[in-house]
Amino acid sequence: MIDAATATPLTPVDPFQAARARKTAEQFEASFLSQMLKPMFEGLATDGPFGGGDAEATWRGFLIDEMANKMVKSGGIGVTGLVMNEMLKAQESAA
Repeated sequence: MIDAATATPLTPVDPFQAARARKTAEQFEASFLSQMLKPMFEGLATDGPFGGGDAEATWRGFLIDEMANKMVKSGGIGVTGLVMNEMLKAQESAA
């Protein structure tokens, strides 16, 4: 089991399993945040003196994904700990 606030195991867990669960949970949170950020950039014009034109529109998805990854690395919104907790609970109940 995991303390949701700190995302630290409350019961002994295989460190390799915990590390894999954390990485997967972080990837899930980054994907979630990326989907939440996309509407913020829709409809932005890429023309004008400082616009990136078609190239900006092409690479915008990568920028949004990287912004989401950086948000997760700096603490995110708390989804990682909750997802990791549920993953480890599911593994414990399956064993």
